[in-house]
Amino acid sequence: MAAERGSSSQAWQELTTDYERARARDDSLDRLVEWPAQRELLGDVTGRSILDLGCGNGGKLAELVRAGAAASAGVDIAGKFITSAPSGVDLIRGDLSHPESVPELQGRTFDRILFLQSFGYAKDPVHTLRAAQTMLNQNGFILLTRTQPIRYAVEQAERNGTTLGEEYFSEADYTYRSRWNESISLTKRAYTMSDLLNVFSAARLWIETVVEPQLDDEAARRYPHKQAYLNKYLGILIFKLRPLAPAESKPPS
Repeated sequence: MAAERGSSSQAWQELTTDYERARARDDSLDRLVEWPAQRELLGDVTGRSILDLGCGNGGKLAELVRAGAAASAGVDIAGKFITSAPSGVDLIRGDLSHPESVPELQGRTFDRILFLQSFGYAKDPVHTLRAAQTMLNQNGFILLTRTQPIRYAVEQAERNGTTLGEEYFSEADYTYRSRWNESISLTKRAYTMSDLLNVFSAARLWIETVVEPQLDDEAARRYPHKQAYLNKYLGILIFKLRPLAPAESKPPS
């Protein structure tokens, strides 16, 4: 089954259980690399309210609330949530593309807003970021994770017998089999680093920090197949984003 761009949310509903199963494996890159790095960038969450857009089963949000986060919410279109969420976690079935239209979020604001490998499902990325900003408390920030676009260029170059540059700068959509369930293929919008940075700029966000986490030495020795994967595909990018200050009005000339 191929999930076209317009039905990527449908594909996620089929993939979410497979993703959570894969994420729980001892050699999961999410467990070994991504979540520790995301957690470090979040810092002390004590007393902080958190909105996780594209939260999967809500397990990460539940962990943050157990670590001291205040009343928080997670939104995911699949609605396949954990049943053991602690008090203070609202798990909501909804579309991350339009957070402003989720009834349960009306009038709520948060100290941290997360897009943890979910941002690629946004139908209009700039709109989604702008809508999320309206729910961000003063001094809050957005934590956003995206796959290194080089990964898809390498995969396409190998498959098509082309070059890395040809595929990296191609504007054609790309299709790939999900690593979580190889019977499902995803078709997504191609993007470059400049595309990603321009989205942030158009949404009036500035990058406070960006990291590209890798395996530590011990994990690389224990899981050489994962190190080989990162050597080839580079991994992920994690951005800590803050809203630009409103432009000061200029006196008339």
